[in-house]
Amino acid sequence: MTHAILAFDGTDSDAPARRAAARDDHVAFITAEAAAGRLLLGLPLHDEAGRSLGSLMMIAGDDAARDAYLAAEPFARRGVWQRVETHPFRIAPLPYQGWPDGPPQGRTHTVIIAWDGTDAGALDRRMAHRQGHFDRVRPMAADGTLLFGGAILAADGTTMRGSIAVTRHTSHDTARAWMAPDPYVTGDVWRDIALHATSFRALPYAALPHA
Repeated sequence: MTHAILAFDGTDSDAPARRAAARDDHVAFITAEAAAGRLLLGLPLHDEAGRSLGSLMMIAGDDAARDAYLAAEPFARRGVWQRVETHPFRIAPLPYQGWPDGPPQGRTHTVIIAWDGTDAGALDRRMAHRQGHFDRVRPMAADGTLLFGGAILAADGTTMRGSIAVTRHTSHDTARAWMAPDPYVTGDVWRDIALHATSFRALPYAALPHA
């Protein structure tokens, strides 16, 4: 099982200072968690101007593993994250190129968080367009355009209700242009889409499933 943690910083004037004060401890912690195989991926979430908004963390294991991660995470313990959402997550079985190497150099990728509709027909729309979506993104995983992606699940751990994708786009405009012809967009599957700039930091992550 995998859990997606969407954690957002406070909006008060002290929020940047809290993040800066806890940053070194956070980096040391996530490096150890990646080496232990408990952290599958961790990314900062920024706005277009590069301001920190929060973090995306992918945690391996059951609910207890997720809770243990949050209890030990410096950004959670020291009040950097003021709002935390956790969701079961299923990594899409795609031929990912693998994790990039080297230090981060400014904005490297875009995080797309896309929620399906909440109406009675939402799941039927997703299933109707799922194969077309996979046919489109499979070669993009192979060439590195899509770094990582999968489905956000409901609390039952089965029902798909959204998607998270990390793409190799360094502007919101290019990410939107990439998304525009996707069957999940043209087929009205994704109805609430948020884009975040991010900077990939190479950590000792395990290889992605199906890579």
